[in-house]
This record gives sequence, C-alpha cells and structure tokens, in this order.
Amino acid sequence: MELIRKLGVLTLSGLRKMGEIGLFLFRAFLCAITPPLKVSWVLKQIQFIGFQSTLLIVLTGAFSGMVLGLQGFYTLNRFGSAALLGPMVALSLIRELGPVLSALMVTGRAGSAMTAEIGIMRISEQIDAIEMMGLNPFRYLVVPKLLAGLIALPLLTAIFDVVGIFGGYLVGGKMLGLGEGTYFGEMANYIDLQDVMGGIYKSLTFGVVITWISSYKGFYSGFGPEGVSKATTQAVVLSSVLILFSDYILTSFLF
Repeated sequence: MELIRKLGVLTLSGLRKMGEIGLFLFRAFLCAITPPLKVSWVLKQIQFIGFQSTLLIVLTGAFSGMVLGLQGFYTLNRFGSAALLGPMVALSLIRELGPVLSALMVTGRAGSAMTAEIGIMRISEQIDAIEMMGLNPFRYLVVPKLLAGLIALPLLTAIFDVVGIFGGYLVGGKMLGLGEGTYFGEMANYIDLQDVMGGIYKSLTFGVVITWISSYKGFYSGFGPEGVSKATTQAVVLSSVLILFSDYILTSFLF
C-alpha cells in the first residue's frame, strides 16, 4: 500500500506540474493577444535571440552540411547514386536537422540566459516589485520573449538550411568533384513546398517551446544562486527533450 501511495503522490504531483506549465503558456498567449504590445521589448528580444545567435547558427549549419556532404557522397557513391547528394543534403537539413539543431543551439545560448535573467529578477524581488506597482510581469518579461522566439527561430532555421546546403556543396562539389549543376539541379525534382513548410512549422513550435520553458523555469526558480543554477539546468534539459519529442510528433503528422 505504501508503494501505491507513493506512486499516487508522484502521479498527482506530475499532473499538477503539467497543469501549471500549461496555464503559464495560456496566460502568456492571452497577454500576447491583448493590447498594448511592447514592440520595443519584442525587438530587443529578437536582437538577443536571433541576431546574437546568427554566428553560432552559421558555424553549426556549415559544418553540419559539410559532414552530410562528406558522408552522403561516399554512401551514395556505393550505389551509383552520387548525383542525388544535393537532394539528400537539402532534405535532411530542411526537414529535420535545420529546425532541430537550430533550436538546440538557441536553447543552449539564449534559453539558459533567459532563465537566468528571470530567475535573478525573482530572487532579487524585482518581479514582486513589478506586481506591487500593479503591472503584469507576463507582459514585460514573458510575452516579448515568446513573440521573439516565434519570429527569430524560423529565420535562424532558414539561415541554417542555406548555409548547410552550401556547406554540402563545398565538400561534394569542390572537394569530391560532383558537378554544380548536378548538385543543385536535382533539388528541384525532390524538394517541394510541403518539405519547406514542415520545417517552418517545426521551427515555430520550437520557438514557443524554448521561450515557454525557459521563462517558466526562471519565473518559478528557487531562491539563491543554487535555485537559479538549478532552474537554468532544468530549462535547458527540459527544452531539449521537448524539442526532440515535438519533432517526432510533428514528423508523424506532417510527413
């Protein structure tokens, strides 16, 4: 009976936590669609999440495309299908690697910083001060990050895809001798709008997940430096797991 009681406590605790996280997202979206909208705050977060992550995304995309080009060329060449290297690299990046790796990179760079920022505001009682002044902390702290994630992640994913495709061409075309026309010409025959839109839908979802979880963990972080560091670690881990989980769910429905 004691085991059953402990399982019941864990189950109820998990359901309560899921309800809190869901209500947090609902409240954030509710504040996002009700005026006034702090446009300057949203632009500031776009600059932080998007622009400051560009170099990381370019480097990650370039090396990911180069690895795909190198491994794909030797694999396809065994079956006499080296001409399909371009479509293989492009489809891998557009449908899966681009959205997922971009989201994971942004989680490590910007998601952890967002959690730490809000967590420090929580332990220094700045959030309590905002509430005491009759202001909604969601409107100032959560909504700008949420909207910025929705805007920045698709753009970063597009940059990742383009850089990765040219990285694959750098290896397959320039180093291994595959023709430029062969590499880029076959893409039009195998890539359609559904593949591109699927990647966009994934990046939009990942943008919500990153900002949602990072803001939630910071908003309800424990007190002291230990509480903020623990919340930051949990935010990165949970966001990464949810990104991979939602990627599988979206892939099941979109493709």
